[in-house]
Amino acid sequence: MKNQNILQRLALNEDLNFLLTNRIPRAALTRFVGWFSRIRHPWVRMASMAVWSTFTDIDLSEAKKSSFDSLHDCFVRELKPGARPLDPREHVLTSPCDAIVGACGRIGEDAAAQVFQAKGFPYPLTDLLGSDARGLAAIDLLRGGTYVTLRLTSSMYHRFHAPAALTLDHVTYISGDTWNVNPIALKRIERLFCKNERAVLHTRLADGTPLLIVPVAAILVASMRLRAVDVALNIRYRGPNQLPCHAAYEKGDEMGWFEHGSTILVFAPPGITLCDGVASGQHIRMGQALLENPGGLSWNGHVTCT
Repeated sequence: MKNQNILQRLALNEDLNFLLTNRIPRAALTRFVGWFSRIRHPWVRMASMAVWSTFTDIDLSEAKKSSFDSLHDCFVRELKPGARPLDPREHVLTSPCDAIVGACGRIGEDAAAQVFQAKGFPYPLTDLLGSDARGLAAIDLLRGGTYVTLRLTSSMYHRFHAPAALTLDHVTYISGDTWNVNPIALKRIERLFCKNERAVLHTRLADGTPLLIVPVAAILVASMRLRAVDVALNIRYRGPNQLPCHAAYEKGDEMGWFEHGSTILVFAPPGITLCDGVASGQHIRMGQALLENPGGLSWNGHVTCT
């Protein structure tokens, strides 16, 4: 235990952490770990999971199954039924994932619709979403709205879910780098989210309100899977980048999963605000209240009791 605490403190040292996770051949290491994590040999599985647990506080007590075929199998684990109760209020959007809340607040009303990845480090939505017509149209609807950054650590549950009843109409996949997306890197690398591999999920709520969900991949197993798309989105994927689809979800339905810790960015138009208590540094679980219509209107336009 003492040695484990020493290793965890070393991992938290900002300069050392940044050097180890970013000043390395990121793409090559990511490909290697993606391959290695899928090895189904029991010795490899036990050794890799032992190393992983040394550097993290992983808790598998909520996992649907108690044994895993590989490290990857553990990364993408499902949870026991009922492990993540959903906030039932119709005017509330729930967190799509387990996460630590990062930068959040109001989307800029300027032409670039500026938001922040960390204090003093802004980035424009024009860079994040791409320059295609669909992305530019979304930005016009989002100016003056609300954004929230949700960071998943490597030990967390890696699946993400619909924050409300919604329809996924289109996915824009943007290939990119595999920078670490932890707070240390966010304070040092400008426009980091705009550099990394990401998928822009264009969704709309039951009343047509647009909602953008942007999973951003990162170093090591930089790969994401979406239920609505039949290919793995990762650094080996070569297109097409525009993926039309039509998938309907109820609140809490699984939409996809990461194959390592990463980040989900959520962007909502004016009229939707952060729920009380949601702030940077807060730990939040999938299903807990994240965003809301402050007037108590449901997404179907009806007043709900609170």
